Amino acid sequence: MSASRTERLLNLLLALLNTKVGLPRAVLRDKVYHDSAENDVAFGRMFERDKVDLKHFGFDIETVMDPRNFGADDPASARYRIGKDSNRLPDVNLTPAEGTVLLLAAQLWERAALGTAAANAVRKLQAAGGFTDVDLPAGVQPRIKPAGQAFDDVVAAMHGKHPVRFGYLAVSTGREEIRDVEPWGLGSRFGQWYLVGLDRGREAKRLFRLSRMTTAVEVDTTGSFHPPEGFDARAELDELNELPVRQATLEVEKDRLLALRKRATTVEEAPDESGRDRIVVEFRDPEQLGEELASYGAHLKVSGPAELRAAVVRRLKAAADFDDAPPVPVEFPGAARAPRARKRTSEDQLARMLQLVPFLVHHQGLHIQQVADHFGISRKALIDDLKILICSGLPEGYPDDLLDIQWENDHVYISEHLDLNRPVRFSEDEAAALLTGLAMLGDLPALAGMPEDESGSALESVTIKLTGAAGQAARLAGSVSGQSVAPEQSKAFAAVTQAIREGQQLRLRYFSLQRDEVTERDVDPLRLYSLDSTWYFEAYCHSKAGIRNFRLDRVETLEANGRVISGAATAGQDFPARLFTPGDDDVLVTLQLTRQGAGLADDYYAERTAQLPNGGLLAEVRFGDAGWLPMFVSQHGGAVRILEPKSVREETRGWIDAALAQYDSPSGTKAG
Repeated sequence: MSASRTERLLNLLLALLNTKVGLPRAVLRDKVYHDSAENDVAFGRMFERDKVDLKHFGFDIETVMDPRNFGADDPASARYRIGKDSNRLPDVNLTPAEGTVLLLAAQLWERAALGTAAANAVRKLQAAGGFTDVDLPAGVQPRIKPAGQAFDDVVAAMHGKHPVRFGYLAVSTGREEIRDVEPWGLGSRFGQWYLVGLDRGREAKRLFRLSRMTTAVEVDTTGSFHPPEGFDARAELDELNELPVRQATLEVEKDRLLALRKRATTVEEAPDESGRDRIVVEFRDPEQLGEELASYGAHLKVSGPAELRAAVVRRLKAAADFDDAPPVPVEFPGAARAPRARKRTSEDQLARMLQLVPFLVHHQGLHIQQVADHFGISRKALIDDLKILICSGLPEGYPDDLLDIQWENDHVYISEHLDLNRPVRFSEDEAAALLTGLAMLGDLPALAGMPEDESGSALESVTIKLTGAAGQAARLAGSVSGQSVAPEQSKAFAAVTQAIREGQQLRLRYFSLQRDEVTERDVDPLRLYSLDSTWYFEAYCHSKAGIRNFRLDRVETLEANGRVISGAATAGQDFPARLFTPGDDDVLVTLQLTRQGAGLADDYYAERTAQLPNGGLLAEVRFGDAGWLPMFVSQHGGAVRILEPKSVREETRGWIDAALAQYDSPSGTKAG
């Protein structure tokens, strides 16, 4: 969609919104399409395409036939209009407590497709004037990390009702197969994200775990499908049985991998003369455990079962093969460092302008930079939007028929909105993002430092209000089923929550995976936050004299030490909280990510990124401990490789080669 087409769509929308009896095709062609359509055939094609686009943005165009005219079905006698109330978001007035809960639900989706949808839904509520800004207290801040790029692609296909194709590692055969699927819904179960849909090759409903997809998801935008009436992703996933418990036999170096040893059911010396221990751990999914075991490199060897061994070797081999791939030039456009952002299109621009007008109506006189910040765009992009808006209006084209917006002295005012003063109703993905997020908060024992009875009441009432406001989109939100974000470490969660509320220090014994050791710490707890079902707490560590993040599942003991917090640090203002705090001794690493692994740039707060022609990404990332990078690359098996520094790349390759040598699996060319 070009900028000129964006302006034409906006003018068409305003024309159809501001007519009671409807406008005939001849008037629309003369007044709206005069610079675009060379003849009647071209006009007809453009008009039909534009009607589809406006419906995508939430506007249903009515066709009104005049029965007095001869030939009532003649398109020449048809008139077109948009009902002013059919597309509007109903009034939703939220209390401060409801606003806090809603914002937490929206910000659960840290990024990805539903993150954008949730942000748009919140802006619509703010534009309608019923939702004032709220400050999130330090307290509890959960968030969800969807399953990488595959999640984004499936959500886009699902809401566009387009089929998808992807490579998949079949559970039954262990072989990689290409699947063509109609994506009906997405959901999380047992800590994993699943796609539910019709497998066209097998002509049957199937469930696919996103982490078992071996290729990028291809969306067939030329195809379409209709999901079953009343489809409910949660109900489908409730029927999914958890995999049976199995046992893995592992050979582990002496006095290493303490976290793995703690989960072992038996530990004994290996029968050979390797000097290792043989341990047995229980598991359900070989792919999930294989990802962890691959990261341990040569410190561990899988004896069995064969399926788990193959999962580890496959990841290590993929990491080695990616390292052997031809080099790519390391070039980042522009000198300034900036996080990766989704490419903006003119569809984004039109959707934003439809939120911008009602927002300005309810927030007169804001500084232009405040408005730009609210919509997450630059000042220049906002001014580009405003320039299009002030040139848009009714077909007559008189000055009084145009949108009237001024931004003198950098403060923005609007005096004529031409019935764009209400935001458009929620789309399916916007309703799904908010309502699914609210459902996921339901199991939490505390929300943002609020008393449990208050948060529960606010959660229930805001869910009812939004379900009513979403209408049909709310019923279709059943295509996405989220996971519980309740912590498994409920006692530690309660203790940290209480300490934050009362301003008390804590003493803990903590296991560090990177250092493979247990230490004792006195800390000032600042806030709790999650990444999926894994919970962390941010605290000022007195032994390290700085802010640190601690995983609850690695805390061995936790108790108040009888002292009040020192006040040496306060909780950061960023939301969500960051797992990594930059320091002077960080190692700056240049990574190459495949399309499947592109989400790692966001996960690890890339400072600079550059798109690659194959859909992959260059990313410049800071790491506090370069010694952990071989584990990082091995774990993600072929989704990431290190380009610079050369010494870190060579160290990582040596780690992978040593691990593969245990399985008599050569890795090919060495790094460097």
